[in-house]
Amino acid sequence: MASFVSGAFNHPGVFLDRAQLEFIRLNVNLGLDPWKSAYKDMMNSSLAALDRPATPFVNVECGSNSNPDIGCKAERQDALASYAMSLAWFITRNHTYADKAISYFNAWSYTLQSHNNSNAPLQSGWSGASWTRAAEIIRYTYNGWNATDVTQFENMFRNVYIPILINGSTSNGNWELVMMEAVQGMAVFINDEDVYNRAMTKFLLRVPAYIYLTSDGELPLSTPTNNLTTPAKIIKYWQYQTTFVDGLTQETCRDFAHTGYGLASIGHVAETARIQGNNLYPDNAARGQGPNGTDVQLGKRLRLSLELHSTYDGGAVPAPNWLCNGTIGRGLGPVTEVGYDIFHTRMWYNLPYTKNLTESQRPAGTNYLFLGWETLTHANNWVC
Repeated sequence: MASFVSGAFNHPGVFLDRAQLEFIRLNVNLGLDPWKSAYKDMMNSSLAALDRPATPFVNVECGSNSNPDIGCKAERQDALASYAMSLAWFITRNHTYADKAISYFNAWSYTLQSHNNSNAPLQSGWSGASWTRAAEIIRYTYNGWNATDVTQFENMFRNVYIPILINGSTSNGNWELVMMEAVQGMAVFINDEDVYNRAMTKFLLRVPAYIYLTSDGELPLSTPTNNLTTPAKIIKYWQYQTTFVDGLTQETCRDFAHTGYGLASIGHVAETARIQGNNLYPDNAARGQGPNGTDVQLGKRLRLSLELHSTYDGGAVPAPNWLCNGTIGRGLGPVTEVGYDIFHTRMWYNLPYTKNLTESQRPAGTNYLFLGWETLTHANNWVC
């Protein structure tokens, strides 16, 4: 297995590093937009209320389409609330926000024992991704989280989350992408190189099987676990789409919302990898680490996919007949801010449709699943 981190992990090192956090803090405190407005939007959210109670469950049971929903919404939203409080703490240095984040961490880590039912892996990925971003900020920028409680939180990751996440999924690709996002963040938090490498290996196999490039061949690639061995199986998995162009995803013809989940997780994982010393954006990164020894080309895939979907998401450009038979489910969601920051602000690519969609959605809020306030965290955040 390839190693994707050398030496000690960098902290804080999940999605945001200290320099990026300081950039956010500076711009909010200077009253500059879009950061000031984005911060205000976050603090006006019900998730940022200081009197909002944690609602932990012993066993979280999540079925398809949230039926049943036994603790599912509560877990996801408590995790997102802890992230809002962690960002508020760093920006204001008001320990009340840090202590509120810790109250969520402790409530769940001393209570939760399992995730069950068909959506358990996805639920674990969604909530786990938010927990890791929040906890990493608090652990490494605030000295008020008791060491015993930190260990308890680590144990929750090791015993409840990682076992259900680490082997991935053969469902639609956004599942495995957010699952590996969560595991990667947990590995950083618990300083476990083996878990980190396992997550990255599976993630890099999934990305080229999720976003198509013409260099892949006439048909999209498949992960070893999906093992789609015939054209008919591949086309069925790709929602019966038969025309493949650069940037198309396995879920494009399902709907743009689920596509957005997948694209968001790809950007999130790549950001954490960059912080940990592994820049995946250049086209020559992760050579030979995709399916069948192909090059991953994560940066090219993500960049072209964001622009393709942004082109059609607003409705001004109608979907051509070859794309999903001319009928697409629009609604990409607040998912473009990170990618636009990566490829335009840092790498200077011209992405006109992504630019228009990103700026029209500011300030990007939360989808109440695992996305949260990315205008605040990544608008023009060139510090890296």
